[in-house]
Amino acid sequence: MQSTEKRLDDLWSQGKDFLGVQYAILGGAMTWVSERNLVSAISNAGGFGVIASGAMSPELLRTEIQATQSLTQKPFGVNLITLHPQLMELIDICVEENVTHVVLAGGLPPSQAIKKLKDRARKVICFAPALVLAKKLIKLGVDALVIEGTEAGGHIGPVSTSVLAQEILPHVTEVPIFVAGGIGRGEAIVSYLEMGAAGCQLGTRFVCATECVAHINFKKAFINAQARDAIISPQLDPRFPVIPVRGLANQATKDFIAYQKELVAKVDKQEVNLKEAQLNVEHFWAGALRRAVLEGDIERGSIMAGQSVGMVTQEQPTVEIIGELVDQAKHSILSRSKA
Repeated sequence: MQSTEKRLDDLWSQGKDFLGVQYAILGGAMTWVSERNLVSAISNAGGFGVIASGAMSPELLRTEIQATQSLTQKPFGVNLITLHPQLMELIDICVEENVTHVVLAGGLPPSQAIKKLKDRARKVICFAPALVLAKKLIKLGVDALVIEGTEAGGHIGPVSTSVLAQEILPHVTEVPIFVAGGIGRGEAIVSYLEMGAAGCQLGTRFVCATECVAHINFKKAFINAQARDAIISPQLDPRFPVIPVRGLANQATKDFIAYQKELVAKVDKQEVNLKEAQLNVEHFWAGALRRAVLEGDIERGSIMAGQSVGMVTQEQPTVEIIGELVDQAKHSILSRSKA
């Protein structure tokens, strides 16, 4: 009978080979959270850490990459936002600093960005929220895909992880696919691997890693939360588009609802024009994530978290978190082999 370890190795061999790691577990890129300390810890523990570049300037990104390289000799990647006004310069920095894998997120990436990375022998990973987009991205030359369900934290799409996996995994075999969104245990990882995934991406589970620089208040909010507490930012009026973001409900969530009501009333009374009101809605959360993550203001800040937050019960070293996930995966395989 095949050993559980050998079975798990076989299941995620494609993902391991693509990333160059011991375990095909990517760290989800979380702004202000996925920086040098957590990224290097994930990579050192056998996973694949990913720097969240967010709104960094090219030189700030260079500094972060070099600092991460000083903490780990293992592979790691960089997540770039496709809408960043200096996207092509950020790509140059990744190339110059020998980053092997680049994740392009935040919308359909421009073809020239993909080509530039491919021409420089870099691996390109993109998000595919639907089968048609997965096929389009493969035609553009991407090397791997992430399919992320609505259970994830931060900016999300409308479809659940399990449905996306069923829609995409059976029909896309040309490139490795990593599944993300609501994954907090090894049993879930195995289930997606058996469906055809090359690996999984987890973000929320790593927020309470010892190496994570997030404020203790931010971590405590995760530890005390249940899955139902991670809600989607509400939109009260279709005239005020709200980009869906999943996070823990707090006072800021209530303030956002009240603020929208106030703006709706002002627009209806023609006290404020619609465009100005729309801009005010967009700017409401400016700086809110930083306030929560780094300053610990968990009442007025934005506590982005996925629904797997209910499985975060303590602060622990990254190597221990990954060890638990792998052990759970092996136990799941063993249990099924005995059934």
